Amino acid sequence: MLDHFGDVLAFVRVADSGSFTRAAERLGVTRSAVGKSITRLEENLATRLIQRTTRSASLTDEGKLFYEHALRILCEVDDAEATLAERNQTPKGRLRIDLPTAFGRLHVLPVLQRFLQDWPELEADVSFSDDYCDLVSDGIDVAIRIGGPSDSGLIRKVLAPHRLVTCATPEYLERRGLPRTLDDLAQHDKIVFTYANGLVPWRYQMGGVARDISVQGALRLSNTEAIRDAVLAGLGVAQLGEFLVGDDIRQGRLIALLPDYVREETPICAVYPTRRHVSPKVRRFVEMLRADWANGAPWI
Repeated sequence: MLDHFGDVLAFVRVADSGSFTRAAERLGVTRSAVGKSITRLEENLATRLIQRTTRSASLTDEGKLFYEHALRILCEVDDAEATLAERNQTPKGRLRIDLPTAFGRLHVLPVLQRFLQDWPELEADVSFSDDYCDLVSDGIDVAIRIGGPSDSGLIRKVLAPHRLVTCATPEYLERRGLPRTLDDLAQHDKIVFTYANGLVPWRYQMGGVARDISVQGALRLSNTEAIRDAVLAGLGVAQLGEFLVGDDIRQGRLIALLPDYVREETPICAVYPTRRHVSPKVRRFVEMLRADWANGAPWI
């Protein structure tokens, strides 16, 4: 097929214009050259594709069928050329990003700072929210999301795994004891995350089955970093994202509890609106995040 690509292009131009002469003008060749391309293509396919008259050219039934496939091939070639051209383009202009509040500040901003240093013609507008905004109506180029609903209108690129960790300080556990089962949590002070005027349940897995547990606590906070501070102060047990407390656990400031009940959550993803071609600024930013975390996210 590649040996006859020029013939296929000539055929599509004739089919689009309904004229050998107009097709030749679009291709910048002679009418005779277009006629030879069509004849050669029909001979190779052993079928008549175009009915010729002195004034027009129309497709046969076989020609209509071949036209659909030929047009699809040309569109794929156009897409490939555009993708390669964009890959060589320099990210520039304004990049609008929406980030989860704590995760974005702790783990995305350091990458973004290096990204802006690498591409000085780029500037960034960053919003922080734990809600799921409408990227299209809000004019957001790319968002980082932890879980959340899937949307067929968005492209999702997985960046890193996400786990929730139940934890407390060694001092608190020395006073109150180590919970070994989910039922043991009833004997402990719990620091609870509130969202949208409700208490967020704690999420576990038992025997391969996901289980959400409703929790009550004397201290209820709507900010996860404030919950981390309260746990570090020894006020009780909390369940937080590993991205928020992973370093505390490695350093021994907190102890991860109930490891047999931990379940994998929906991964952390970059999402952006579906377009025919992704802009260089979005593509390169997502590539940098994936490259940074490819060998293990820094909080794990």
